[in-house]
Amino acid sequence: MRDTILYGDCRQTLTTLRSHITTGICDKPRMCVTSPPYYGLRDYGGESNQIGQEDSPEEYIQNLVEVFRGVRDCLSDDGTLWLNMGDSYYNYRPGKGQGLVKQTVSKTKQDLPDKCARRGNKLKGYKEKDLIGIPWMLAFALRADGWYLRQDIIWHKPNPMPESVRDRCTKAHEYVFLLSKNKKYYYDNESIKEPAKDWGTRDRSKGKYHNEGTGLQPHSGLTKSYPTKNKRSVWSITNKPYKGAHFAVFPPDLITPCIKAGSIEGDIILDPFIGSGTTAMVAKELKRNYIGCELHEDYSTLIDERVPTNKVVHNGLTDAIDGL
Repeated sequence: MRDTILYGDCRQTLTTLRSHITTGICDKPRMCVTSPPYYGLRDYGGESNQIGQEDSPEEYIQNLVEVFRGVRDCLSDDGTLWLNMGDSYYNYRPGKGQGLVKQTVSKTKQDLPDKCARRGNKLKGYKEKDLIGIPWMLAFALRADGWYLRQDIIWHKPNPMPESVRDRCTKAHEYVFLLSKNKKYYYDNESIKEPAKDWGTRDRSKGKYHNEGTGLQPHSGLTKSYPTKNKRSVWSITNKPYKGAHFAVFPPDLITPCIKAGSIEGDIILDPFIGSGTTAMVAKELKRNYIGCELHEDYSTLIDERVPTNKVVHNGLTDAIDGL
């Protein structure tokens, strides 16, 4: 079973997926790349079980730990998780909620429910204007739950969302965490190497690489070319909105190096928050397969426009078994 979307709460669909992996109906995904709904930021449709609309950051983290525990159980032994996460600020004002940005994505354009806005509900341990630290809270919680926390990657945004703040810098980055299921895992370093612009094209015998004052001597005269270098941990990637989708679209250029490094052609890529289908689209472009989970069935039209060959599953995996 591959190139499939599972509609429903991912905590349930992942459980069903795991059972079919155990019985041999479905192969194990090699990796997971995803961007969960951010805490307290947007309403994606008004369902009471939406992740991101919990009463506290701690409850939000707990729910995500549960999700990614299910992901880990589905992955191959050498599998990895590439997780994008942004942060939130706490701004408690009695009668006006916490000040977490009230934005809607649902077709009804409704505001966040009172439960999510938490009007007049002051959270213990947070001061007004505190940066909550959601990404690192989640990273440490996942590590405590058994994941290997391998790297934090900075997603630098050359075109960040404008902010009217005057007492801090405009936020222009998010995190991508690389986590692995086990100590040894699949990682194709060569597939994402970067061009080396200046290194290795000069005659080192003339001391061009010699640092004055260190006492080190110039190279003996060998000239060597290094056309590529290891990919650095700061990725400058521009946001590219997809017309018709919700405005939290996962940039394809952010997903591409993750999939290249974490899988080979023919592998299955898992995304438990597949949204408008960007992960599926990039997976197919890179000759991989995908399995995605999505709470909102309204997105099926958007996904089908981007990945026409996908098989849409309703009410869990049962309807998808025949013919896959």
